Amino acid sequence: MSHSATAKSSWKGSHVALMILGFIFFWPLGLAILAYMIWGDEMREMFRDFKTRIDREFKGSGCGHRHRSRGFDKTGNVAFDEYRKAELERLEEERRKLEAQKAEFEEFLAELNRAKDKEEFDRFMAARHNARTSPAGDPASDGPYHG
Repeated sequence: MSHSATAKSSWKGSHVALMILGFIFFWPLGLAILAYMIWGDEMREMFRDFKTRIDREFKGSGCGHRHRSRGFDKTGNVAFDEYRKAELERLEEERRKLEAQKAEFEEFLAELNRAKDKEEFDRFMAARHNARTSPAGDPASDGPYHG
């Protein structure tokens, strides 16, 4: 598509009217509409090319997909690839051990909380039982003004 065809297709009556109104009410808006009418298609193509280049760069650096999957590309160096594989397996085993220890500790905390709750409940029940079974003539149960 040639530049003249692109420029002619942007100069529609509605665009020109918007540009004039933009200059009347707020001149930067009119200027933006004029820039869009002159360079709109080139700007869209430039941004599309820029986005494509950025996407290609991020894919090449591994910023996007490598974190989502656990697999890594081979480097071509067999010794390094074997070392990396062994280290990743070792780290995975360490992670599993830490997860198991975390689960054991959480179980310990749950049991500790259960024992504490049971102790508090037993103390409450004993105090409640003692309050009900105290004798009627006991000065401790009658209060300071009786007796």
